[in-house]
Formats: sequence, C-alpha cells, structure tokens
Amino acid sequence: MVLIQAKVVDPTHLELVEPLVGHEGHVVLIAVADPSGEDEDREDWFGFSADSLRMAYSDTEPEYPSSLIKEINPGFVE
Repeated sequence: MVLIQAKVVDPTHLELVEPLVGHEGHVVLIAVADPSGEDEDREDWFGFSADSLRMAYSDTEPEYPSSLIKEINPGFVE
C-alpha cells in the first residue's frame, strides 16, 4: 500500500502532493480518514498506543551505557 497526501480542491477533486505511480485510466482506491474524529475504534487505538509507550519506557527498562553507542547522533541534545 502507498500512502500519498492530497489536498481537497472541491467535493469531487483532489490535488496530489506527489504523482501517482500508474498509467492514465488505472483505477485507484482512496481511503479517507474521518475528520470529525468519531471513528468508533479511535479510543481503542489511542489506548493501545499509550499502553505500548508505557511498556517501552517503563521504570523496569534497563539503562544502556553510552559505551554501546556505535555512531553518535550529532543532532541529539541531552
């Protein structure tokens, strides 16, 4: 699946941010996220995401020594 951004020009036209891969006349499927945020699964996904973050950054996560760093990220600021 390819994810491409598009701006709504009017109710029946989109302006793509980047070109589609394909030929003229090919049919594409478009899924539109519910802008109202009333997606029935939305709260479940937020809860799942929050739980995953809590597990990834829990108090039981070991501290890794800086000696394990193979390449320093020049943009990292402590």
